[in-house]
Amino acid sequence: MATSRILVTGGAGFMGSWLADELLRRGHEVIVVDNLFGGKEENVNRGCKFVKADLRDRRQVDSIVGSGVDTIFHLAAYAAEGQSIFSPISINEINIAPMNNLLVAAVNNDVKRFVFTSSMAAYGDQTPPFSENLPRQPEDPYGAAKAYCENMLEIFERAHGLEYVIVRPHNVYGARQNISDPYRNVLGIWINRIMRGKEPLIYGDGEQKRAFSCIEDVTPALANAGFYAGAQGQIINLGSDEVVTINEACKLLVELYGTKLKPRHVPERPSEVKYAYSTVDKSIKLLDYKTQFPLREGLKRMIEWAKKKGPQEPTYMLPLEITKNAPQVWVERAI
Repeated sequence: MATSRILVTGGAGFMGSWLADELLRRGHEVIVVDNLFGGKEENVNRGCKFVKADLRDRRQVDSIVGSGVDTIFHLAAYAAEGQSIFSPISINEINIAPMNNLLVAAVNNDVKRFVFTSSMAAYGDQTPPFSENLPRQPEDPYGAAKAYCENMLEIFERAHGLEYVIVRPHNVYGARQNISDPYRNVLGIWINRIMRGKEPLIYGDGEQKRAFSCIEDVTPALANAGFYAGAQGQIINLGSDEVVTINEACKLLVELYGTKLKPRHVPERPSEVKYAYSTVDKSIKLLDYKTQFPLREGLKRMIEWAKKKGPQEPTYMLPLEITKNAPQVWVERAI
C-alpha cells in the first residue's frame, strides 16, 4: 500500500488517537488536528504532526487541508447523544460547522477520499438490528447532525465527485476513553463512579439493548475504510454483534471490577432509544472487521487501564441549555 498523507480530526480523542496509531503503524504520514476540548495531547502519538486548531474556523481548516492531504478521517465531534436534547445549540455548532468547512476544503484541494465517522444515532428508533438500508430517522439533535453530515457527503459526491465512506460505529469503549465525561459512554461512567466509591447508575429499567464494541476491534476496520475500493460510497455499520441489556453489562462490569457496589436505577432519559444495535455483515465483507475481544475480555482490559489512570473528577464540558425534563443527576451535577 502506497504511503498517504492523512488528516485525522479529533486525533487527540479516544477513537481518533487509536486510529492515528494504526495509520502510523501502516507507514502513513499522519496529521492530527484537535482543539483539545475533549481530547488530550498525551493521547497523540509522537510520530504524528499535531496541530491544535478549531475546525469551526474556516481559515484554519483551509490551511491544514491545503498542506497536501490525500485522505481525511473526520472523527472530531461532541458525541453526547443524550445531552444533545438539552444542549442542542452548543453541540450542533461543534458537529455541523466543521463538517461544512472540511467538505469545502476537501473539494478545493482534491482530497482523494473523505471518511466520516457517523453514528448509529442516525437510525433513531427503528426495529433493530439496524441495517444500512434503513432510512435516517434520528431521535435527537446529535443524530440529526450526523444525518446532515451524511447527506452533505452524498451531495458533494454527486456535485463535485468527492469520494467518501460513511462509517457508523456503535457503543465503542476501551482505553483512552474520557471517563470523566458524565454525559456519555456508559461503561466509562460506571467505572469512574465505582472508582470514586459511588454506585453505577442505570436509567430506567435497564432492559435497553446495546452491542458494545472494543476499540481494539474497531480501529483496524476503520483504518481500512480509507483505502478499500469496495467501501467507496458506502454506509457501513462498525462494531460487535454481541447484544446485551444494560442490566447485563452492568452486572458483568461489577463482577469484573470486584466491587460490592450495587447499581441504582434512576428515571429514564427523555428520547433514549431503548433497543439500538446494528447488523455487521457489511463491515466484515467490506472492511475485514473481526471481533477478537468480546465484552468480557474488552471490559477486563478497560478496567485495568482505568485503575492505572485512577478516579477522575466529572468534567461538565458544555452547559445544559435546557434543564426542563433533564435527568436530575445532571441538573444537580450529582453524578
